[in-house]
Amino acid sequence: MNKTIIGAIEQCDLPKLAIKGLHIRVDTGAATSSLHVDNLEEFEKDGALWVSFDIHPDYHDVQRVVRREAPVVSRKIVKSSTATRERRFVITTPITMNETTWDIQLTLTDRSNMTYLMLLGREAMQDRFVVDPSVEYLLGHFVTG
Repeated sequence: MNKTIIGAIEQCDLPKLAIKGLHIRVDTGAATSSLHVDNLEEFEKDGALWVSFDIHPDYHDVQRVVRREAPVVSRKIVKSSTATRERRFVITTPITMNETTWDIQLTLTDRSNMTYLMLLGREAMQDRFVVDPSVEYLLGHFVTG
C-alpha cells in the first residue's frame, strides 16, 4: 500500500461533528486519538449511552464553542503524557485528511493545557500515513470557510 507522508502538525475535518480545518498534533507515541472537549455529559438515547460536549473548533478563537453529541462506543483507561490514568469515553467519527474520509475512534478529554485540541494517534493513521516529525503541514495548510 502506498502511504502518504505527513508532518508533526496537520489539519483535518471532522464532518460529523461539523468541524473544518482543525489543527492537530500527529503523535505516533499515542495509540488512540483524543479530542479536547468541555462540559461532557452522558445521557441515554434509544437505549444506548451517548455523550454531549462542547468543542472549540478554532484554536485561534477559544471563545467560539459548539455543542455536539455522539453515541459512546466504549470507555477506555488512557495513560496521559504525564503518566496520569484517566477513564475516557470513546466515540467513532469520520475524519477527512488528504481528500480521504475514514472512521476513527476518539477519546474525549480535557486538553486545555495542550497546544492542539486534537491528537492523532497510531490507530487512526494505520496503513495510511508515514510521519516525518521534522516538518509540518505536508498536506497543506488550508483554510476552510
